[in-house]
Parts: sequence; structure tokens; C-alpha cells
Amino acid sequence: MSDERFAELPDAGGCWAVIFSSLRTGVDEGYAETAERMVELASRQPGFLGAESARGADGFGITVSYWRSREDIAAWRAHAEHALAREAGRGKWYERYALRVARVERDAGWMR
Repeated sequence: MSDERFAELPDAGGCWAVIFSSLRTGVDEGYAETAERMVELASRQPGFLGAESARGADGFGITVSYWRSREDIAAWRAHAEHALAREAGRGKWYERYALRVARVERDAGWMR
């Protein structure tokens, strides 16, 4: 049994995580649709393994996407529609954000 909020990482040892921490502005226009579209697009990119996301009532959120390689991450960053979404984010949806890339050395979990 799986929970779609958790990324299922086949052979996670050695994959990469892109950690996107953000603080939203009060502007919602187009945000949900764009966020959904980015997950849809990313899921079709070579090397995409999955994503997990959460946002608090205060507007602070974290999204972690998982990738097979740094090259796959670079290709996603260069995707034209993703670049437009980043510009929209800077222009209206985010007060602040931080992006971090980390290597995943271990993947373990537990489920009742």
C-alpha cells in the first residue's frame, strides 16, 4: 500500500534531491495550476523519480523533487516552461525562496 504524498524511490541510493523552500506572497492567481503543471511536466522528464511537498498556513512550504543525476536536474532547470514558471514565481508568488541540491545516500522508511 502506498501513500501518494510520499515519493517512491526505486533504488534511491545515489539519487539527487532538489529541495525548494519558499515563502508565498498573498497572490494566488494561477499558482495552483502552475504548480500542478510543473509536477506534470517534471514527471515526464528523463531521470525524474518523484516529489514530496507540504505548505503551512503561514505560507512557508517545502518541495523536494528526486532525480537520478545532476544532468537530469540541469535539463529540468533549462526546460522553457519551467523557466517561465520561475519568473512568475519571482514576480508574484514568492516572497523568498531557497534552492538546495543534495545527494541522497540512503532511503529508509516505515509504514503501519
